[in-house]
Amino acid sequence: MIEKQLWFEEIIRKALEEDLGPGDCTTDAIIEPGARGKAVLEAREEAVLAGLHVFTKVFQALDPEMEFEYHYRDGQVVSSGGTICRVSGSFRAILTAERTALNFLQRMSGIATITREYVARAGKGKAKILDTRKTAPGLRLLDKYAVRMGGGHNHRMGLFDCILIKDNHIAAAGSIGEAVNLAKKNAPHTLKVEVEVEDLKGIEEAIRAGADMILLDNMRPEEIREAVRLARGRVILEASGGITLKNIGEIAGTGVDYISVGALTHSVRAVDLSLEVIKED
Repeated sequence: MIEKQLWFEEIIRKALEEDLGPGDCTTDAIIEPGARGKAVLEAREEAVLAGLHVFTKVFQALDPEMEFEYHYRDGQVVSSGGTICRVSGSFRAILTAERTALNFLQRMSGIATITREYVARAGKGKAKILDTRKTAPGLRLLDKYAVRMGGGHNHRMGLFDCILIKDNHIAAAGSIGEAVNLAKKNAPHTLKVEVEVEDLKGIEEAIRAGADMILLDNMRPEEIREAVRLARGRVILEASGGITLKNIGEIAGTGVDYISVGALTHSVRAVDLSLEVIKED
């Protein structure tokens, strides 16, 4: 669970450093150093929440005693107008950390929300929705966590945990078969070998070479359906490229095992959340 991991604290430190610099001149000029305050986090649209613990840590980086009263947890859906949590602590810390905390939470919740939509439109068949490496630099672990909160699954985390032979690797090696053979020969046996094919002719070659998975790149639904027929369950198939909310249902219906969607993270729209100070008499 993300709350049990501290790897994102360095990301938070850098984000606050980027925004705060030598100090928050506006807040420091207006708010007394010891003032205490409260604020409420609300949703302005329906969303799947992801990143609440990151949101918390941003404030606590400035005020370790900041208190939170949460009404939702990651992975849950909040309705438009719903109160997500109440925050209380140093008034200066609330105002200074607000934008950085919201930036993380809005982006991560946006990823979780669009992932849920893709999963829903794929239907209840066997196809699982995967993310890609098309993540914001430095935020990959957060982006991929958000995908899981939306019901999706993670593909490889980086270049180190799965062999994925793409078109340029194939061009350098000379053929699909040769690229797979070299991977099987030179890489640790514990790593799965996936190879990208752009047409149906490459499927049998990839299977003969011993590929564990085949990535069907930018194929039309009818081609994917034929690829499933040709593979006959001998290898795992992943569809990728050109996947949208409009066509994912049809692609999921081809019988493919996985569908990877770069749009989950590379062009995410931040959800509309707001943090409003509570005025007290």
